[in-house]
Amino acid sequence: MTHSLRIATTLSLSAASLLASGYRIPEQSLNSVSLSAAYVASANGADASYYNPANMAFMAQGAYTEVALTYINLPQVNYNAASTTPSGNADGDSKEENFLMPNLHYVSPSVGNWRYGLSITAPAGLSKRWNEAYQMRTAEEFTLKVIEINPTASYKVNDQFALGFGLRGVYTDGKVAAIQNPVYSQELTGDSIDFGYNLALSYKPIQDLTFAATYRSKVDLTVKGDASGYVSRYLLTHSLADMATRIPFSTNASVEIPLPASLALATAYTYEKTTLEFVFERTYWSSYKELDFDYGDSIANAVFGTAKPKNWKDANAYRIGLTHQCTDNLKMMLGFAIDKSPTPDSTLGFELPDSDAKLYSIGFEYKVNEKTSVGLAYLYDDKEERTVSNGTVNGTFTDSSAHLLTASFKYKF
Repeated sequence: MTHSLRIATTLSLSAASLLASGYRIPEQSLNSVSLSAAYVASANGADASYYNPANMAFMAQGAYTEVALTYINLPQVNYNAASTTPSGNADGDSKEENFLMPNLHYVSPSVGNWRYGLSITAPAGLSKRWNEAYQMRTAEEFTLKVIEINPTASYKVNDQFALGFGLRGVYTDGKVAAIQNPVYSQELTGDSIDFGYNLALSYKPIQDLTFAATYRSKVDLTVKGDASGYVSRYLLTHSLADMATRIPFSTNASVEIPLPASLALATAYTYEKTTLEFVFERTYWSSYKELDFDYGDSIANAVFGTAKPKNWKDANAYRIGLTHQCTDNLKMMLGFAIDKSPTPDSTLGFELPDSDAKLYSIGFEYKVNEKTSVGLAYLYDDKEERTVSNGTVNGTFTDSSAHLLTASFKYKF
């Protein structure tokens, strides 16, 4: 009983995205959504500041900007329990989620062999909420908002080789709520500002062929905030007579969660008006070994503060993107990706019912004039059905998916 109650805090602030393996969101611009994030070696617009700052060195002279807005729809996730629980049927559906996610990218004119960029993105997060009592024990609401400010620079070594680097400033704001009447109830909110870095290189042995590598460091999200709620005295005495006696708490709380490092290796080749890119990306989720909340209140810490093993594994993504310049003004893009889940069966829960996924995407960009372009992109993330039996979850998740629709405005100074 005590063990099952302690999972009330499970993944908390780090949970919720169904857009990529774990809780990362790789798609942060028009081209990245259009190409299922197969956009590293061929990054050549304002968003190169985020996807491959080394490529800024090879861009034509001028300043580039992109402002994009992405609408995200997460349909209901269906859970079919393999059997009833002592409290009844455990079947349920998560709530449908809708979000708007803006981002901004900028690349400066060249300053000698140097060039500078800035990206403001939302690289992780979102939300997962449930209505049914069984799921609400551990995941009534898990919400994570992450904003990254990423200033970058590139240095052009020669016409074939360039380096890039940047600083990651990450702001996190999160909320977790869990309830099982009359046993416990808690709500926790917190935020943090944390830092990391990113590195990039691009090599062009010939004009139409590019090899690239990028690395984004791990950022430990050191979230601190406040927690309040109650626990039943039964949890301390194990006497049913104390079940209705509530002990309230209001205290400080903290937790450290990794925004994992990632490595992307990419190659892009352009033949006349068509560019094909392959990307291998590895996300180092193995840094997420356990979840350990620390509460200032001794009773809350005794009930909710025991470290919970997560033991996630490193996960790979395989991406392919195709770009074709149909006319001088119209560019079309297609993408496909296979994205592996890092979550083992033993620790998967309702806060993040993740599974392997296939991504399909399409988009276009239209040049209005020499300085202005607009575009639209759509991505469908199709999660595989997943059956798990681990004590908390004993059933099958179906209908997991995500829809992204991105509108973009680009301007060149």
